[in-house]
Amino acid sequence: MARARLAALSTAFALLLSSQGPAVAGDPITERFSKHTAGAAATVDHSPWNKLVAAYVKPSPDGVNRVDYAAFKKDGHVQLKDYLRTLQAQDPATLDRSEQFAFWANLYNAKTIDVVLDKYPVKSIKDVSLGGGLKSLVSGGPWQAKIMKVGGVDLSLDDIENLIMRPTYKDPRVHYSVNCASFGCPNLPNAAFTGATLEAMLEAGARDYVNNPRGISIEGGKAKASSIYSWFQADFGGSDKAVLDHMRKYATPDLKAKLDQLTSIASYDYDWSLNAVTR
Repeated sequence: MARARLAALSTAFALLLSSQGPAVAGDPITERFSKHTAGAAATVDHSPWNKLVAAYVKPSPDGVNRVDYAAFKKDGHVQLKDYLRTLQAQDPATLDRSEQFAFWANLYNAKTIDVVLDKYPVKSIKDVSLGGGLKSLVSGGPWQAKIMKVGGVDLSLDDIENLIMRPTYKDPRVHYSVNCASFGCPNLPNAAFTGATLEAMLEAGARDYVNNPRGISIEGGKAKASSIYSWFQADFGGSDKAVLDHMRKYATPDLKAKLDQLTSIASYDYDWSLNAVTR
């Protein structure tokens, strides 16, 4: 009985830690990286990442982009590490807002793949432990570890998402741009983000996820949605109603008709299994 209670408490604590709540404002990292250069013509060369994801990210008939990690590790990992070194030498403050958003999204996604490839084969990114304190110890995964350095500042994946992208851009589509190497996550695009393509790619990412059962499924008049819409509900308006309104914006006519019958979301779920190709 004591073990059961301990396990239940551990699970509850893990769920608590996974809930991100509102984006953080006023953090030193947020302040350091919140600046951009409006109208700047500067761009970042993301062609190495574009070639890598075009080669190793495979769209599937079920709407899920899967990664060929085995081939990526064998033939593309060295190039990936070179690209990551190039990105970390950039000054994102010199970029305009769209180019800067693309920079952070590509850095997050490329580093996530790098982390998985370093440990591959693994069944889930949550099996990859790189340290990072109590939250990392309880919830698993590499997100809290300081594994990058941009502008002389040590950064974690969590820092990029929750201290830079969410509070800086205040755009719920951040969640469709960053990929956690998991089946339940919005797709990792098979093309790099750029400032010029950002808006179209964010809109496509939102549509692809909302209209896939990973985003929301409705049976018997009850909805089960991705836990992303629970963990980060504040970014989608702060209520089930706001989340449903967000989904209606991107839903196909058939899905929208079903969403129009809902006033709440019955449950949330997330699949942490690795988004790997199957052989």
